[in-house]
Amino acid sequence: MTESTSVETAAPGRERAALEGNGAGRVLAGQTVRDATFEVMRRHGLTTIFGNPGSTEIPFLTDLPPDLRFVLGLHEGSVVGMATGYALARGEPSFVNLHTAAGLGNAVNAIANARDCRAPLVIVVGQQDRRQIAFEPFLTGRALERIAGEYPVWRQLPSRAQDVPGAIARAYHEALAGRGPTLVVVPMGDWLEPADELSAGAPGRILRPRSVTPAEVAELADVLAGAESPALVVGATEEEDWDGVVSLVERLRCPVFQEPFSRRVGFPQDHALFAGHLPWQRRLMHDSLARHDVVLTVGTNAFRTYIFDEPVALVEPSTTVAVLTADPAEAHRSPCDLALVAPVGPACAALAELLPQRATGNPPEPVRRPALLPPPADGEPLRPGHVLDALAQRLPADTLLVEECPSSQPELYQRIPVRIPFGFLGTANGCLGFGLAGSIGVRMGLPDRPVVAVLGDGSTTYAIQALWSAAHYDVGVLLVVLANGRYAIMDSLARRAGGAAAWPGFESVDIGGLARAFGCPAVRVETHDDLIRVLDEVLPHLASRREPLLVEAVVGE
Repeated sequence: MTESTSVETAAPGRERAALEGNGAGRVLAGQTVRDATFEVMRRHGLTTIFGNPGSTEIPFLTDLPPDLRFVLGLHEGSVVGMATGYALARGEPSFVNLHTAAGLGNAVNAIANARDCRAPLVIVVGQQDRRQIAFEPFLTGRALERIAGEYPVWRQLPSRAQDVPGAIARAYHEALAGRGPTLVVVPMGDWLEPADELSAGAPGRILRPRSVTPAEVAELADVLAGAESPALVVGATEEEDWDGVVSLVERLRCPVFQEPFSRRVGFPQDHALFAGHLPWQRRLMHDSLARHDVVLTVGTNAFRTYIFDEPVALVEPSTTVAVLTADPAEAHRSPCDLALVAPVGPACAALAELLPQRATGNPPEPVRRPALLPPPADGEPLRPGHVLDALAQRLPADTLLVEECPSSQPELYQRIPVRIPFGFLGTANGCLGFGLAGSIGVRMGLPDRPVVAVLGDGSTTYAIQALWSAAHYDVGVLLVVLANGRYAIMDSLARRAGGAAAWPGFESVDIGGLARAFGCPAVRVETHDDLIRVLDEVLPHLASRREPLLVEAVVGE
């Protein structure tokens, strides 16, 4: 299997820059940097621009060619969140345009999440004109290429205007290779400068072989073959890795845990060898892994944790820990006996070929899932479990579930098993707002697949502006908000710490009213009958729906 760049046809009436043998673009007479950049964008399929415009973007965005689409977000966090979902849905980079320091600063939270979601983005940030930037006029961004810190996998301020198209082409390739956001700063005067065929270029196509030979995994195979009680911990593997992981697990007949705080799901959660979600608490994680003499993490590091709640080792000293990941950084930060950096799916398939079938293995006990909650009695409120049960019973089989409901996350994991590749998506590092904006971008990238987001009301307020984009661009996503009028997860952590929360609730925030103000249809449900009626009406036809719906489900403890 290989990855290569796509080549798209230019808009009617425009002559494309010819692709020469060395990957450079032939510049036509009178062509500007902007013209040459549009050719690069077409060549690499970057024809949808997510942005929130400012004056430094006027030379770039005014009179866009008809084959380029601009998607407006009302806040830069929503812009990058939607672009992240779009990139993950399509498996290729999205294009983002941000407005100098103000726009980039607003977007840093979402850029951090994109990096940890492994979402390839090409982010172009406007800047003041080079001819006066030394005087720091209004809207000058100081060291814009450094504002997002270490979160971009690659960043550049081109040395001259003519190098902008080549820098954007390289950003595309770097985003794919680094599986994260790239950033190019473009001063506003650069766009109308004449293009130069001697400027910086980039490959027209890059082939990325994904094959793995048995010899390359032989050492790891020996470790697994010698195990008496192995276990796997799966992370955010790619959709194409799913079958390889399953083949390895079925060869080993061993338990498979999903890592804590799932970004994506790496193994079918209705499989007999699924052992549940690994707890984030250090002692509970240790106790879950203590019985295993070999633990292999797949598509993640060893191990993904959260609060340092106890000074307890995560595994026994005698446990052999191995890591299989395509991300070198995950391997480099893992305290383990052996790490293999390779494409996850092909590596797992190669391991399965080498390993003998374990006759009995050490399969886990079946995952215990909670019983369905009975409907609340008269006068009792809905509980989050009622909403989750109703969804679990009704979600179409091909639903992509997006989660950002911190206080109800453990219960969601228990009540809604994920059964298909790319059937789940969550915020990768706690950057709130992605659940709402990202689900909109995912549905834009997969317009015929049902997408359902389960959100907390606190999380929803972080990206509420994205609802306007969902309504304006006819995005048929279902957004289920568990509205408890407070930061329930923070209240719980405060109680666990033995104290009282310093922050108030926000019961007066009307999530449904805010949605309607942004043009997004919304309904409020307070009873079990109303909940069932709305879901039965919407879910069977969700794949063909062409307008968003926010369901504000008022829940108690």
